[in-house]
Amino acid sequence: MAAKTVLIAGATGVIGHAAVEHFTGLDGWTTLALSRRRPDIAPDRPYRHVSVDLRDAEACREMVRSLPEITHLVYAALYEKPGLVEGWRDPEQMAINLAMLRNLLDPLAEKSGGLRHVSLLQGTKAYGIHIHRIAVPARERWHRDPHDNFYWLQEDYVREAAARHGFGMTIFRPQVVFGDVAGVAMNLTPVIGAYAAICREEGMPFSFPGGPAYVLEAIDARLMAKALAWATEAPSARNETFNITNGDVFVWQNVWPAIADALGVEPGPDRPLSMGEFLPSKAAVWDRIVARHGLKPLSLKEVLGESHHYADFTFAYGAKHRPPPALVSTIKLRQAGFADCIDTEDMFRDLFRSLAAKRILPPTGGGRAAERSSNDHSTTAGRMT
Repeated sequence: MAAKTVLIAGATGVIGHAAVEHFTGLDGWTTLALSRRRPDIAPDRPYRHVSVDLRDAEACREMVRSLPEITHLVYAALYEKPGLVEGWRDPEQMAINLAMLRNLLDPLAEKSGGLRHVSLLQGTKAYGIHIHRIAVPARERWHRDPHDNFYWLQEDYVREAAARHGFGMTIFRPQVVFGDVAGVAMNLTPVIGAYAAICREEGMPFSFPGGPAYVLEAIDARLMAKALAWATEAPSARNETFNITNGDVFVWQNVWPAIADALGVEPGPDRPLSMGEFLPSKAAVWDRIVARHGLKPLSLKEVLGESHHYADFTFAYGAKHRPPPALVSTIKLRQAGFADCIDTEDMFRDLFRSLAAKRILPPTGGGRAAERSSNDHSTTAGRMT
């Protein structure tokens, strides 16, 4: 069997972290994790960490010269501006995201010709969901939505490089991604968990803090990692674009009681509350929670990253009218051969359990939530391995 070495760029992000954990558990793979700081990966996982700022072209070129031959690239790196949402239409942010990818892929592709496959991540912003109502379900075969987006800049560049150097590529468009990592740009799991802990600490009901109900889809980062591994060698994935979700749909208000149960708190009546404003004001409360439960000494800012701003957007906080459904078709991915799925409520229970086990969130306090989480984990683990 030919040697397979994967370089995962953005290894501290919600998808990159899950990809490192998944590839290090696969036979026949050598895994390199690229990020400025070392990812929070179990020490028994066999991988090498490479630190570089992807905005520095010369540093990237020097780093690539020091690497073994890379056969596969999972590009999960992302540059976001503070406040998150406003930057999504910022030309400077688009240019930086393109430059970061070029700074890495140019020297990789030119080094030895051994690169076989590149995976690139987009999202439902490809369909313009952050700008206008989209038709349901969104399909990959549609023409590009006519708006400026770094997705298009990166895709055009990678397609041209793939044609020139002879490697394959796969583009994934995940829905709202959830994982068991803290301090990233867009991961709502630690945001919800921290909010629950603060509610418990201050004797507040755990109320849904968003706006009107609407239908959306989730994707477990671990499921996304499995798809990334599948795409490296599946002929049906070569040079294709795929939507990907857990396989079901949910409404925040409907799933909120299950989330409360998993976290061991009592849900309350809906109460609009900006996570982007409320959570930073509770930094001292979080410090007390950390001390009381012996959690990792992370500040609330280090736990949240920019994800509390993403929470306001995804919860539809401040919306005067019901947001349109944000649903995509995953038929193309299933027909190509990847049909794995997970129940979204099971996902929440397992991710909260994992964050508590990592001492990022406090224990849920036992009871039927913890008991069911343990049972669900055994079922989920069978699905996700």
